[in-house]
Amino acid sequence: MLFNSTYVILGAKSSKGVFNGVQFDSTTIFYKADLQEGDNFVGEVGESIKWGTSDNFEKIKHLQFPLTADVVLQQVSNGKNSTLILKDLVPQKQTQQAKSGT
Repeated sequence: MLFNSTYVILGAKSSKGVFNGVQFDSTTIFYKADLQEGDNFVGEVGESIKWGTSDNFEKIKHLQFPLTADVVLQQVSNGKNSTLILKDLVPQKQTQQAKSGT
């Protein structure tokens, strides 16, 4: 099942290389999430989700963070557990200039 949402993206991390003969290549997105309601919870936390290969990191690394983005998510299940997969991320227009290389 695909669905759309809006995330506040706190940051991103690219990871690419070889470890013990196994290649890896991914982008991890860190986003803001609300803590569940309850007597022992208050506020927000940062959560993470994988977003394809390190090529995706190249698409957003020049932007200012945190940023707001429209995301497409897919919920999948193995029959016991369900997982969210980040399929697409499109930053909303930023009011400030993208950070310069200075």
